[in-house]
Amino acid sequence: MSTPQPPGGPEPGDRVPQYVYGVTRADAELPAGVNGLDDRPVSLVRDGGVCAAIVSDLPTDRALGERADLVAHQRVLNALVDAGTVVLPFRFGAALADRGAVEKELLAGNSGRLGRVLDELEGRVELRLKATYVQDEVLGEIMAAEPEIAELSRRLREVPPDAADAVYYDRIRLGELIAQAMERRREHDGQVLLDGAAPAAEAFARKTPAREEDVLDASFLVSADRRDRFEQAVEKLGRAHADRIRIRLIGPLPPYDFVPES
Repeated sequence: MSTPQPPGGPEPGDRVPQYVYGVTRADAELPAGVNGLDDRPVSLVRDGGVCAAIVSDLPTDRALGERADLVAHQRVLNALVDAGTVVLPFRFGAALADRGAVEKELLAGNSGRLGRVLDELEGRVELRLKATYVQDEVLGEIMAAEPEIAELSRRLREVPPDAADAVYYDRIRLGELIAQAMERRREHDGQVLLDGAAPAAEAFARKTPAREEDVLDASFLVSADRRDRFEQAVEKLGRAHADRIRIRLIGPLPPYDFVPES
């Protein structure tokens, strides 16, 4: 004989694994129409404290990690940020056994700490600045400023195709010299950009450039009431360096780079 269900049926995820996107205020409301993994409805789990977990039922018939899963994770968090809701984002892949586990293992006993982090993030957004060299311009600068590189490059251009093997190590040397010159410029130019943008932000996190042509990749925590000032500072940098550096500002984003590790 089946157990009678309460009016309206069980809450989604009452007895199924839950995927956790992050944490927000207990009195927050989710934007309408936000769906998570596999387009499953997103809801809040509250434990009577100051915080609530943002969850949806976890797919149990497959492993996570598809691109669609990553997109869904980011979509949920972006919807909250776009709605002006303070959110402590979790990295992709957080899950717990059921809604009861979310209450007991995540929220109970942690609400004070989680609440303090939400207080630190309240009224602030993360904006990411990515700057990339216009390579032809910067290579021209290097050739003009560094005679050794310019001379080696000239000599290698004059080598006939059938003698290319004889200058193999010279080509490696040229590449090394150019990379070193780019690194010197990157350190200088990246610091110039950082110094120009950081005063309008409350904090920043500088990332290691992924490509040789990357000048700066940095995230900034910006107060909402100073966002215009920050964006104006970035626009000014873009105009000042437009001939040799391309600058993009991305966001607002969930504040991953400003969540304490513990």
